[in-house]
Amino acid sequence: MHAPDDPHLLERVRESFARQSFMALIGARVVSASHGKVVLELPFRADLCQQNGFLHGGVVGAIADVAGGYAAYSVFGDGEDVLTVEYKLNLIRPAAGERLRATGEVLRAGRSLTVCDLKVHVVREGAELLCASGQQTLMRMEAGRA
Repeated sequence: MHAPDDPHLLERVRESFARQSFMALIGARVVSASHGKVVLELPFRADLCQQNGFLHGGVVGAIADVAGGYAAYSVFGDGEDVLTVEYKLNLIRPAAGERLRATGEVLRAGRSLTVCDLKVHVVREGAELLCASGQQTLMRMEAGRA
């Protein structure tokens, strides 16, 4: 398990995140990473919207899932990786704004399972409004193995 003051944490998270081709495809980026907490942002793009012009719920779910996954990853040790077991997300308001900000935060890190809190805010005209909230369970695994 990595120490809370790991000076290379943001670098480790960004390096792993760069291998997520889906996150690159939709334009998400890592904003910050600390022990047990990761924040991602995704700028609004019309090609990621559903029929009413809001960012699609699947996109909201994807960045929430990945933010939680990296929050869990941030407390794991070298040679360990993470895989989502399940997540539940409530879509509270339409994802309509300039960008989304997804935060994953570890609630409990166990030997095999980790539970994270998930929040997604839409940033609209300078204000942050909660648009999705959920919880996630992830399993710790050896890097490169499923």
